[in-house]
Amino acid sequence: MPEAYDRWLAPAVFHPFAVDLAQRAARLSPRRVLEIAAGTGVLTREVVAAIPAAEVTATDLNAAMVEFGSRREPGAAWQLAEALHLPFDDKQFDVVVCQFGVMFFPDRSAAFREVRRVLAPEGRLLFSMWSTVDTHGFAAALVAGVERAFPDDPPTFIAAVPHGYSDPGQAVADLATGGLECVSTESVTLDGQSGSAADVAVGFCTGTPLRMAIEARGDLVAGTAVISDEMTARLGEGSVASKMTAYVIEAQLRAREDC
Repeated sequence: MPEAYDRWLAPAVFHPFAVDLAQRAARLSPRRVLEIAAGTGVLTREVVAAIPAAEVTATDLNAAMVEFGSRREPGAAWQLAEALHLPFDDKQFDVVVCQFGVMFFPDRSAAFREVRRVLAPEGRLLFSMWSTVDTHGFAAALVAGVERAFPDDPPTFIAAVPHGYSDPGQAVADLATGGLECVSTESVTLDGQSGSAADVAVGFCTGTPLRMAIEARGDLVAGTAVISDEMTARLGEGSVASKMTAYVIEAQLRAREDC
């Protein structure tokens, strides 16, 4: 899964937002950066490049992702870690970043409390979360393909998990419960590009938990082929582009009144 994720999904879906988030982190001039839910290191690579003087620590709950990411970006210190129980002392990091990871946390307020604990007094949290499926061209086409492949029992992973935490108001409330306060909430729409719609389909179907849902319902290869056909019909032949909308939220410990 890490190889498929990094090859097919990272360039098309995650890299544009990684560049944006790394630039936001660089403007804060941090000395120590912690990344949570780093995956294969799509954001990690951009943070290391954008803030070369910073000490970057990348973490993920999945050992395969940590192993893969450490090979792809040796400029960061990689460590297996759970967001709800970070293995770091208090007040260690100037900036904590998390790209499209908060929706996977089983208890988001608890995860935010852990971030609050490890942040330095003037530290910042920067994280991104997807908007709804209909604001993401690749995801909307994917959902249509999944429904075509499995009309009687379509997997709901994409809408329920990656796009299931799409209300910035809820995120701000969860931050408050976790002891953090919002500094800013911004809607960001960027373009994703891929060599083909089929490439994006293969990435989602073989490089994300959608894979297990497809395998539980039938043959992975056959299911992926149907989904690829539907995505190609919707997005076009050859190179494809899609607009994708996410929210970028910045939070800190010190109280503010501008959110």
